[in-house]
Amino acid sequence: MPRARAVAVIVAAAAIHAALFIRYQQPDWVTHWTDQNGYIGLGHVLAETGRYTPYPDYPRFVPESNRTPGYPLFLAAVDTFVGHSHLAIAIAHAALFAIICGLVYAIGRTVSTRGVAFAAGLAVALYPPLPYYGALALTEVFTTFLVTLGMAIWLRAQRTGATRWLVAAGAIFAWTALTRPAFQYLPVFLLAAAVLSAGREQRMRRLQQSGVMIAAFVVTLMPWIAYNVVYFRTLTFTPAGGVGRVLFEGTWQAALPGRIEAALTDIADKTADRPTLDEKVHRFAAEARMPAEPMLRYVHQWQDIRRIWDAPQDPLDRTFARIAADREYLRVGLENVRAHPIRHLWARATRGPVLLWAAEIPVRYSDINRLPWLVVRAIWAVQVVLMGLAIWGLIALWRRDLRTETYAFAALLLYITCVHTPLYTEARYSLPAKPIVLLLAVVGVRSLSRRPSQRQLEWTSEEESRRAAPSGPPTRG
Repeated sequence: MPRARAVAVIVAAAAIHAALFIRYQQPDWVTHWTDQNGYIGLGHVLAETGRYTPYPDYPRFVPESNRTPGYPLFLAAVDTFVGHSHLAIAIAHAALFAIICGLVYAIGRTVSTRGVAFAAGLAVALYPPLPYYGALALTEVFTTFLVTLGMAIWLRAQRTGATRWLVAAGAIFAWTALTRPAFQYLPVFLLAAAVLSAGREQRMRRLQQSGVMIAAFVVTLMPWIAYNVVYFRTLTFTPAGGVGRVLFEGTWQAALPGRIEAALTDIADKTADRPTLDEKVHRFAAEARMPAEPMLRYVHQWQDIRRIWDAPQDPLDRTFARIAADREYLRVGLENVRAHPIRHLWARATRGPVLLWAAEIPVRYSDINRLPWLVVRAIWAVQVVLMGLAIWGLIALWRRDLRTETYAFAALLLYITCVHTPLYTEARYSLPAKPIVLLLAVVGVRSLSRRPSQRQLEWTSEEESRRAAPSGPPTRG
């Protein structure tokens, strides 16, 4: 299929898929996913005033201590050029979703045939979790767009050695970190991928090129770092968004089933009176046929820390209270780990990767808890198979001597696993890597579907064509 027609089909499939999920998710826009309100508010204030604050009408400037500005900057652009509405954001996300599919097609063309590239782009266009989150005013699709774009530019920089692409990759990965702080160290993993995939005589050049990328990354981050130094008197990436809360949540994710924890959180949120809370928890434990003691500890800890930032009424005091709350989350989380270290480590090492890479359920939040157990496990099983195929795709690329691409894709998957598994995992945390996972899965399927003799013949032909084409400095070791 000609390239233009292939891309048109992929984009059309993505647009239709996104439209279906916008319609599907609309009932939950104002009833669930409360994080949306904070992002939408920050974006609107940026568009209207040019100031990054959640309280634009307060007499004193109140800095934002929890959310980094990468996604609100995007929402401010949507607010300015498209309009201030949830629908406008969902439409903008749909456009990004289509671009992501096109980027996967472009990356696929650099590592395999046009047919594989088309199949990979179409697989992304038909992958439900992406348009599922695209209908919400959350960071997932924008982060996925930035990661996919950054990987495409980084691979081009490795092939050509051009400084402009190295600088562009650094700037894009900085914006990714400003959108989702968990990605702030990804350039270091890509530096290692660049050096390890190079031959001995190329490693110093790769190291110098990576230095250019990281310099651009740091320069792009400097305004935000300065913001925190000026207003919070500390050198930090997000004053109230450290590892405290995710460590705390991770200890209870290791101790309680997800639905049980969600139900307990809802009870604690709606029941301020402690004796009444304890009575409700005892009843809930009896209904669930589980011990009440750990449930009581969880709701008490949750309420005690939540009061730290709920109690202050002054906006400035509440901003600094969120920083204090994150430190308390860290203290209590460490106490929980010390109480059951073996259980915590075992649960994080076993459940964590599964929840991260294979537990996405693209069902409306208001309906998800009504899904039958077998349906949930079937959805998970499909994602387990997908990850298995992706790993085989990495092996197939390695066997074809595509070392730079193999190391880069493996670095992305390894980085996300290393960052989230020890602390707290949700399937949406791995979503920014799923376009690459789907590309690798398609490569894996193609490899498995060919007889060994065919595989070797096609790979040899592809490698000869690649080496014959002028593509800048060599990229393989």
